[in-house]
Amino acid sequence: DAGSSVEEMEFNWDEYLEDTGATAAPHGSFKHVDTSLQNGFAPGMKLEVAVKSEQNTYWVATIITTCGQLLLLRYDGYGEDRKADFWCDIMTADLHPIGWCEQNKKILKVPEGIKDKIPDQEEFLQRVLKGACSAPAKLLEGLHRGKNPLDLIAPGSRLELQNVRDSLEAWIVNVVENVGGRLKLRYEGLEDSDKFDQWIFYLDPFLHQVGWAAQHGYSLQPPLAIRSLKSEEDWQEILKKVKEEEEESSVPTDLFKDKPVIGVHSFSEGMKLEAVDPMAPFVISPATVLKVYNEKYFMIEIDDLRPERTTSQSYICHVNSAGIFPVQWSLKNGLHLSPPPGYPGQDFDWADYLKQCGAEAAPQSCFPLLTSDHGFKENMKLEAVNPVDPEEVCIATVTKLKDSYLWLQLEGSKKPVPDCIVSVESMNIFPVGWCETNGYQLRPPRKAIVNKQKKIAVVQPEKQILSSRTVHDGLKNQELNSSDSVVINGKYCCPKIYFNHRCFSGPYLNKGRIAELPQSVGPGNCVLVLKEVLTLLINAAYKPSRVLRELQLDEEAAWHGHGETLKAKYKGKSYRATVEVVRTADRVADFCRKTCIKLECCPNLFSPQMVLDKCSENCSVLTKTKYTHYYGKRKNKRIGRPPGGHSNLEVAMKKTNKRRKRRKHFFVHKKKRSSASVDNTPAGSPQGSGGEEEDDQDESELSHSLAQDRDKRKRKLRTFSFSDDENKPPSPKDIKMEAAEKLQLDSNPLEWSVADVVRFLKSTDCAPLARIFLDQEIDGQALLLLTLPTVQECMDLKLGPAIKLCHHIERVKLAFYQQFAN
Repeated sequence: DAGSSVEEMEFNWDEYLEDTGATAAPHGSFKHVDTSLQNGFAPGMKLEVAVKSEQNTYWVATIITTCGQLLLLRYDGYGEDRKADFWCDIMTADLHPIGWCEQNKKILKVPEGIKDKIPDQEEFLQRVLKGACSAPAKLLEGLHRGKNPLDLIAPGSRLELQNVRDSLEAWIVNVVENVGGRLKLRYEGLEDSDKFDQWIFYLDPFLHQVGWAAQHGYSLQPPLAIRSLKSEEDWQEILKKVKEEEEESSVPTDLFKDKPVIGVHSFSEGMKLEAVDPMAPFVISPATVLKVYNEKYFMIEIDDLRPERTTSQSYICHVNSAGIFPVQWSLKNGLHLSPPPGYPGQDFDWADYLKQCGAEAAPQSCFPLLTSDHGFKENMKLEAVNPVDPEEVCIATVTKLKDSYLWLQLEGSKKPVPDCIVSVESMNIFPVGWCETNGYQLRPPRKAIVNKQKKIAVVQPEKQILSSRTVHDGLKNQELNSSDSVVINGKYCCPKIYFNHRCFSGPYLNKGRIAELPQSVGPGNCVLVLKEVLTLLINAAYKPSRVLRELQLDEEAAWHGHGETLKAKYKGKSYRATVEVVRTADRVADFCRKTCIKLECCPNLFSPQMVLDKCSENCSVLTKTKYTHYYGKRKNKRIGRPPGGHSNLEVAMKKTNKRRKRRKHFFVHKKKRSSASVDNTPAGSPQGSGGEEEDDQDESELSHSLAQDRDKRKRKLRTFSFSDDENKPPSPKDIKMEAAEKLQLDSNPLEWSVADVVRFLKSTDCAPLARIFLDQEIDGQALLLLTLPTVQECMDLKLGPAIKLCHHIERVKLAFYQQFAN
């Protein structure tokens, strides 16, 4: 695995879904993930919000909807008038719970826009606040302000975990890591050992806040597996220490309010059933109710008839436990039931087995009703925990569906495992992109489809025959024509591209590195061959990020080819951009020539033509300083350069060790997927160290600009949480675009209405997205708060359109700061 980290970093869900022709399981099917994302605010809650038009005055507002740390609010008194709704940021807006003004001697006053609708303020407030639900004070004040409650389960927090071997016992566990609600837990007293660590989702029915065992009459004892590691006196000393530090390490009691409620079961000891062992959920086996603890818990043991057996596969269950079925469930669903080890013969028969054991089958009424209304379908992709190694979260494919159960094929696990059987309500399955969003390493497939195989050509005297190692199976044993290109299933195959090492390399490319490139690449699929050629050129540059910027797709130019994502690394940073390549062999020569001119090198540096002795361009007489004047190809506007000299390259943080730094942004709710390139910064902003890049001025200036923007935004955001009829904003008339795409605004975007925002978007190449802004009623205030993660979360966009949209949003922000912020 030592060499796998680079491949893991490069995995892209977008490309993988496209190449496999698969779809992502719908995010709405993962209820535990939805629950974990709730920020504690809910539509209908009321707050006291500052009124901008009058200093130090407040009025009651109602939450209309939430989006991450943004709230859409409406002042009470506007009724059903949606035009008055406004967005505000929990972290910066002047928001308070109901009653705050009275406690702090602040003024509650009706805004001017609705003054005529509320003749009696006191009577109105009594009426609207009667039985109203106030937004929780702890979410608006102090350390909890604006935080997702889930983030309060920090490393070092303590919880109680019921014993899976004896549910009447529990022991204290420490949170080692919190990955989107999936907790890595370590038993109290084993601080220096990770041997018994467990991964459990915080909503697991067996996990509780400290004090739960004492409240419900359960024994607080370390599990048998670790009890012998310390003396009884040591364990008691540990308990004493926990009680003394209870307040420091406690978790909010209401954090577990959404946990499933355990009902009353009706199982009896000795009953037979079918079950899946949660420690090895690969087969369905006969099982027995070994022990009944109380009305909530009972123990199940997987049947094993071997006389020499020394251990048993037993575990605690409750009425809603996954993986327990009535006798004959497998037969009725056409599934294989694995006979107990030691069972005579291969054909298992339940009637004979029950008679042989002298046991009865658990009646159907003991089991919960199963549903098929869950949204999963065969061949859908998701992310799932490897039951053999819970540290691993792998790509998973749904291979089979039966009632409320999925059969998952895990890809990329260190050790191959059979298809896993999991409930659709399992807390060990997650939507596509969950790992990326929470900064956890997803195990990619061993042979990712996105890294297609290159084909090898075998040269023969008069013709070339492709070997069996080809990009497309259809190319096998196909004869190439004299121009080294071939049509397969209506698609062209690219000729060889030669690197002519003697040709002039220009100012961007390093002559020494060019000399180390292979003599040629291809023939093969046009897109793949050209992508490899460009990747080699980028890596042969003095500054790969600069070459990538020169090659990136010009959004204003006509697009006739195919967009490919290329990457570059420079000074510890990773860059990514979309580059246009051609699809057909007849356009390859022109593509190579134009690309060479972009890079100010000889048009024959890489070409379908091999330069033998002397280049037809006579480029050997040129120097790097004279070359620009010789060709005269340089333009005032750089090809593909975004506005204001900013690059729209996506910048990803360099991976440290084998895991990326956790990104603290919201999970992306999408119908299709969550991109592997989601970042917490605006499109194009660099991350990481790199503070000594004096020769990379573009990146340094951009980072400095964004830092200033953030500081200004913090100072100005309080003005965002206001909208009144009396301040109806003017329309942004005649939005002007300068030659370098610098945006000039005729009105302050802070005052734009929803219609103004829609009008602006319709003037850009993101016009099709205007409908979303209209539907979600995003005005100028909300527009200025949008970031790439928020856009993806709220608008259900793929990464490409989201980045393009954020490009325009950043232009508006830049124009706002330059024209109106002061």
